[in-house]
Amino acid sequence: MREIVTVQVGSFANFIGSHFWNFQDEMLGLAADPYGDPVFKIQSLNMDVIYRTGETHQGTTSYTPRLLSIDFQGSLGSVSSKGTLYSEGSNEPSEVVTWAGHVSTHASEPQNKNLFLQSLYQEEQDVALTNGNNGEAKDSQHEIQDTDIVRCLDEGVQFWTDFSKVHYHPQSLYEVNGLWMDVKQFDNYGIGRDVFMENLRGEEICDKLRFFVEECDHIQGFQFIVDDSGGFSPLAADFLESVSDEYTNTPVLLYAVRGPSSHMSLSSRKQTVVRDLHDAVSFSRLSSFCKMIVPVGLPSLSRSKTSTFLNIKDENPYHCSAVYAAALHSTSLPFRMEPLGPTADLSDVFGAVDVSGFVQMLAGQSRQNMVAILDVAMPSPWKQDKQSLLRNLQPLTPEVAEDVDDLQAVESMIVHGAIESGGHRLSVSEVKNAIHGAYECATTRPMFCHLSAARCPLPIPLPFPSIFGNLVGQHGELLGSPILGSSSRGSLDVHSIPMAARMRSSRAIMPFLENRLANLHKFGIERGCPGTELLRSWGFGKDELEDMGETLSKMVRTVDPHSDISSDSD
Repeated sequence: MREIVTVQVGSFANFIGSHFWNFQDEMLGLAADPYGDPVFKIQSLNMDVIYRTGETHQGTTSYTPRLLSIDFQGSLGSVSSKGTLYSEGSNEPSEVVTWAGHVSTHASEPQNKNLFLQSLYQEEQDVALTNGNNGEAKDSQHEIQDTDIVRCLDEGVQFWTDFSKVHYHPQSLYEVNGLWMDVKQFDNYGIGRDVFMENLRGEEICDKLRFFVEECDHIQGFQFIVDDSGGFSPLAADFLESVSDEYTNTPVLLYAVRGPSSHMSLSSRKQTVVRDLHDAVSFSRLSSFCKMIVPVGLPSLSRSKTSTFLNIKDENPYHCSAVYAAALHSTSLPFRMEPLGPTADLSDVFGAVDVSGFVQMLAGQSRQNMVAILDVAMPSPWKQDKQSLLRNLQPLTPEVAEDVDDLQAVESMIVHGAIESGGHRLSVSEVKNAIHGAYECATTRPMFCHLSAARCPLPIPLPFPSIFGNLVGQHGELLGSPILGSSSRGSLDVHSIPMAARMRSSRAIMPFLENRLANLHKFGIERGCPGTELLRSWGFGKDELEDMGETLSKMVRTVDPHSDISSDSD
């Protein structure tokens, strides 16, 4: 067994994670459904890689994500940090026996469950009633309609748990308590600098991670999803440093994600300096403790080419996180594929690779660049012109150059659920041949490309937002004409979609790296720069800043040894 432990740090990271685990839960449900689509009944995808089997206090077998989620206290909304499977009874505090005086309790009002969470509870109660009545189901008096649930979620999601359909283990959920500030104030590196080390938080977090690692037979790697736009970035960096010390030989694949609010235009130069320095410091620190880092999060997803067939509201993290989660689901599929022998049937999956092999492939070859670009086609249209698939792959990584010819580029692509316009699902062999043919005909080709493929598409669970355009059909096929009277379609209209995602090591990442290096020098290192006092208040001295500058400069030189900005910074 080659397990993966997933860690989600920060608010937007948990929004992405909530969608990600909803996809996994939906896949498990469809695979177990005797009347479900056979395309989801794939034995060659091992969900045990990211899930764990356990037992509740009542002796019931549980199957929960191998996950550690870190967020603000109160970020779980109406969900308890103990989860729902492992309830330990009343949350009332125990009687204080060492204090004879008056004791008063101050408790906030619990959050009310929205319609979606109410429907999940109702469904579980119905199952219990059915089991208690010898399999005879009883109709609920107040059945909640799916259309009402979709409307409820589209009108307002406040917490990432508002649309989560997954049961979590109590060790999975960690709330950072004692931060007496508004979430919007927790917006820069300095404000979260000491959070990990204060009040034994670091020990508590590491103990929770250790719980999942120690039950693994042979862990293949950590998948970190970090909201690096504010104070959670230094918390994650300190945590990653601890992880790298304790699990030296276990690779970390890190997605540094940004929500829509982090890209808002700023009104003053001071705010711009703070944000630019945060971005440089955050990226430099996080990249120091992982094997590969993938920046994710566009300033405007709705105006990007990624949204050609989507209808996104940029200001809504429930929308944006769904797209990023879909891409992360796709890139994680090869890690769960069962390795096949040379004579194996390629009917279901192809291209299995573990985290270590994946990182070595992208960051250990050619120029050994550890900063990868994530591209996605959602849905991925499959036309006679196979070049169209390569053209439809668009970056979710910000600040990347377009149309870059790079003979040293290294890529890893995953295509799953490919479907032709007539509704025919392509076999893995057909996908493999078509992609190879597309690269053969391409005007520019990477030095190396690894291909993974699977027949199962991306399932669209009920709480998925209504973000598909009116040209997307029930199975993600592109329609010849738009559906009238509907600008957006959701899970009631679209049940699954074909996906393609690509990770690449390419010179196209240069603008991203150069901007962070230039801003660190301009605002933090050069004589008389405006950010000196700010960085000192964040706890960084001159030597640390020069080390960060050298780290970023080395990344730039790795990608382009002849870069002017790299030479200037030296």
